Amino acid sequence: MDKDNTHHLTYHGVGVNINAANKLVNKLKPLASSTCRPGANPCIGGFGGLFDPKAAGYSDPILVACTDGVGTKLRIAINSGIHDTIGIDLVAMCVNDLLVHGAEPLVFLDYYATGKLDLAVSKDIIAGIADGCKQAGCGLIGGETAEMPGMYREGDYELVGFAVGAINRSRVLESRRVRAGDIVLGLMSSGLHSNGYSLVRQVIERTGITWHAQAPFEANKTIAEALLAPTKIYVKACLAALATNAVQGFVHITGGGLLENPPRVFNENLALRLDLTSWITPTVFTWIAKKGNIDKKEMLRTFNCGLGMLVLVRPNDVETVQSILKTQGENSVRVGFIEPRKDKAVVLCGLSSIFS
Repeated sequence: MDKDNTHHLTYHGVGVNINAANKLVNKLKPLASSTCRPGANPCIGGFGGLFDPKAAGYSDPILVACTDGVGTKLRIAINSGIHDTIGIDLVAMCVNDLLVHGAEPLVFLDYYATGKLDLAVSKDIIAGIADGCKQAGCGLIGGETAEMPGMYREGDYELVGFAVGAINRSRVLESRRVRAGDIVLGLMSSGLHSNGYSLVRQVIERTGITWHAQAPFEANKTIAEALLAPTKIYVKACLAALATNAVQGFVHITGGGLLENPPRVFNENLALRLDLTSWITPTVFTWIAKKGNIDKKEMLRTFNCGLGMLVLVRPNDVETVQSILKTQGENSVRVGFIEPRKDKAVVLCGLSSIFS
């Protein structure tokens, strides 16, 4: 026999608050509008986002699309209650990937899902996304906010980002452009960016330090604040360098670190000779390596270790590109060069001197 069904069920009664979602949309509209750019007029609340490549100045555009998340860095944000920078990470992980193809980020959409909407937390997250979009020069033209009771633990949420960029057909960066003798410049990272946090969390667990304790590797910040430093967005500097026609390739140092990412942008007959002594490894990486007793090559395969983006240029163009990068606030250092491959795709020099 059916149970008593005289009680009327409602969507709100089972945990989905449409009114709260509508309030959030209204709060987000000014944030989205602040990211307006040529070709995009953000209109949060519609069924789709529109973009006009012609209005953005593209005559023969190739579109490039990327999607990414921020991994278990989310767990630190959730556990520490710091939500205002994780949105920047979300944008950065997508738009920095677009750069590798030479594409200018044009539009961004986000997917934000949680068990129960918290308007204050939600606004912090989306405000971070809007901030990242402004840094990248792309329009936040839409997204999805999903309240899904029963799918997430209390306070938990998920974030996914989607970015679309464009480049004129003749300017696409391809692996065939990279050749032996090219110089590799490194742009500094702002910290761990958004990779390796499952390992980092195990290191923190092993030490017994709480998220709100003083960070031993960064003054005047808690562990959580230091580890949640947002991923650097390299768009403006890299697009300025690209405009010189001197850049042969970019490498975003993301999951896979300094060992797995560089070979993705050059042919199998080439290798990167990387001088590990050419830049100062930030203290946080040395601390993680020591506290976790992590092998040096494992560190290089997991983290950016201080370099967030690599720029490949011909030897005669190094000074020009470095000068352009500097005008955009990015100091670059020579960290290696491309050579014919004999064995490994990345040849490490100075391994014994790092993380010590």
